[in-house]
Amino acid sequence: MTNASRCLTVEESGTRIDKYVSENCPDISRTHAQKLIEGGHITINGRAVKSGQKLQKGDRVDITIPPSPPVNLTAEPIPLKILYEDNDLMVVDKAAGLTVHPAPGHLSGTLVNAVLAHLPDLKAGAVDRPGIVHRLDKDTSGLIIVAKNPVSHMRLSDQFKNREVTKVYLTLVRGHLTPEKGIIEASIGRHPVERKKMAVVARGREARTEYNVIRYIHNYTLLEVRPKTGRTHQIRVHLSAVGFPVEGDATYGVKSKYLSRQFLHASRLGFRLPSTGEYREFQSELPDDLVEALKKIEENNY
Repeated sequence: MTNASRCLTVEESGTRIDKYVSENCPDISRTHAQKLIEGGHITINGRAVKSGQKLQKGDRVDITIPPSPPVNLTAEPIPLKILYEDNDLMVVDKAAGLTVHPAPGHLSGTLVNAVLAHLPDLKAGAVDRPGIVHRLDKDTSGLIIVAKNPVSHMRLSDQFKNREVTKVYLTLVRGHLTPEKGIIEASIGRHPVERKKMAVVARGREARTEYNVIRYIHNYTLLEVRPKTGRTHQIRVHLSAVGFPVEGDATYGVKSKYLSRQFLHASRLGFRLPSTGEYREFQSELPDDLVEALKKIEENNY
């Protein structure tokens, strides 16, 4: 992670500083906030504090994220399914089970390690996640873009930031979701108790998900989902919040008798090519494990 600073102004008194930071910064867990406070990287009105310090309305909270230690990334001969490639980017059809980029305690076996075997001199983006413009959860399959140079990384990142990218997912939920077309709008932030999870919370970040029913299969609904924002676990959190968790999502719902992972697939991705501005759209068919799960559900009338 590169150096990053942010400043927040407290609107209500009485919240502990570590809790306040974790609630208002979805990328910072409470444990991480406590470590930042101990290191003097979080201050109140310019003064160092302890984690138990309670805030007052109008306090200024300054947060500085120090750079992460250098990560020695290695190229690994992990097979990649590349649907498109030019001088600026690759569109990869990511398999379920493949983590996108290394993290502490998980420095190998990722999409980045595989990409480095294909592009040994890749320098685009952050040093600890070269080429990565956006992410998919480990157990979500489907389309992801890898930028091949700094200019294309910047232009693609801007498209995601400005919500100009077409993102379409296929997912299966339990129950009959109605109406057949709808929008879920609910702010998402760090779960107040289970810090590794996200949740719909009042002080979270704006999140909007559009869905369209493809068909009902017995007691299930197959959906086309279009996230209009890019919050962590957004589709899974939103569908769970309205009572229709993604099939096989043990984190936000229940395990599946048909699948060993969540039924979520990034099926379509559309964006403008960085060099020409031409709009291109790519498609990925449902992988075999999801096709097989649908077949079993249809056969079992469950």
